[in-house]
Amino acid sequence: MRIALALLLGLLLLLGLGVVAPGWRSFGHRAEGARRARMERSPQWKDGHFVNPQPLVNDAVGMFKGMMHVSPDASPHAPLPVELIDKHRLDAPPVTGLRITWFGHSTSLIEIDGVRVLTDPLWSERISPLSWIGPKRWYPPLIQLNDLPPLDAVLISHDHYDHLDYQTMVAMKDWKTTFIVPLGVGAHLAYWGIPEERIVELDWWERYSLGPIEVACTPARHASGRTLLDKDATLWAGYALIGPRHRVYFSGDTGYFPAMKEIGARLGPFDATLIESGQYHSSWPDWHIGPERAVQAHEAVRGRAMIPIHWALLTLAYHGWTEPIERVLAAAPARQATVLTPRPGQSFAPGTPAPFSRWWPALAWETATQSPLVSTGVP
Repeated sequence: MRIALALLLGLLLLLGLGVVAPGWRSFGHRAEGARRARMERSPQWKDGHFVNPQPLVNDAVGMFKGMMHVSPDASPHAPLPVELIDKHRLDAPPVTGLRITWFGHSTSLIEIDGVRVLTDPLWSERISPLSWIGPKRWYPPLIQLNDLPPLDAVLISHDHYDHLDYQTMVAMKDWKTTFIVPLGVGAHLAYWGIPEERIVELDWWERYSLGPIEVACTPARHASGRTLLDKDATLWAGYALIGPRHRVYFSGDTGYFPAMKEIGARLGPFDATLIESGQYHSSWPDWHIGPERAVQAHEAVRGRAMIPIHWALLTLAYHGWTEPIERVLAAAPARQATVLTPRPGQSFAPGTPAPFSRWWPALAWETATQSPLVSTGVP
């Protein structure tokens, strides 16, 4: 009996290793040595991990109920009218000095005052450490990775799989670009073969000069982790790009928090804000800001034109896939917010007339009254 049990346990162990082993490297690596020591000096570090000034609230019961009431339109039923990108479209610099190309979810190419920056690049088919399981993107990448123009920097907001994509990072490891990341995330990149001299790690409010612009690491209210054992072992952040003529704010993943007004006071006003607006639910109101608070955040950071991001590529929540943009547009007039609605793949210059239209279908969606999101710990 003991021998049979031992054999069974051994078989289960081998099976588990067979499932996990292919994605092992994508889990990343823990920070060590001088990198770890620097993390521990951060004001955000406490009791062995990073913390938010306003803790995140989770409602496990509400999460379970949400799983039982997923919108029938959580994913598109027809191909999206995306815009494929010819590599030569991006050859000429933007006439105004500022051009943004949104690729869906949180990936955007920001061309600002002569500098090209790519945010949270995601080119993999699935959001997972394994290639055969996990949320699948709704449409292929709109441009081949190698067809992108030369980049001055890649910005990573945090190490969740839909923002720090292992396959994309490995494909970029020999690129002559700078990878700007929050504290601790550099350990993942170095483990995957990106040279240390190309990795810049920042704490909140720290800055890095990138030619004529400065990249400021801004606070965010979120979390991190790539396994069950490394929760909040690395920092999460947003970024402000501060150029001689233009300024852009990229929120990363965040809930609402009071310091957004400080971001606006210290680093704004911004010509454009890219603020996550999708993949929310009332049972995790502080992890993702949601549409109404996204518009409020745009106002708080002193934005002029808002581009809602973190939607239109993946199913990561229970709401209808068009609901985020519908609720953003519904909330915008009360705060006199200008919202830009490019289709994925469309390049545009904030501040100039653009041929935006309602490119998404008219589907049923729940309003803020029907499905409110209430951030905790803030007015």
